[in-house]
Amino acid sequence: MNINIRKIFYGDIPEESGGSSNSNETAVLSSAAAKASPWPLWEVFIRSKQGLDHKHAGSLHAADAAMALENARDVYTRRQEGVSLWVVESKYIHASNPDDATELYEPAADKIYRHPSFYDLPDEVSHM
Repeated sequence: MNINIRKIFYGDIPEESGGSSNSNETAVLSSAAAKASPWPLWEVFIRSKQGLDHKHAGSLHAADAAMALENARDVYTRRQEGVSLWVVESKYIHASNPDDATELYEPAADKIYRHPSFYDLPDEVSHM
């Protein structure tokens, strides 16, 4: 089964609107090519000037990591508010299920050494 798809590039005028028909504008693609996935989704993380950690800023579509970094810079740091950008393809981010939180975090409750709240921090330590 073949699907007729017209490629209209930026600046081209469709034939119905008075433009001329050009053989380069029309392409016949197989159904497999028509089902090709669009550019992957990338998650953007920005570290602000006064922050120590990266925070999720949003997401965007890009063909590769370099393009994702350029687009993230243009979209999310227009006012020069960031000092570092991370982009991660969404399919590589895995998260825990909130319903499983009790089983996931329960073993940490008996390890008090992970929460050193039994001593005072010196005033010089500001990021703890």
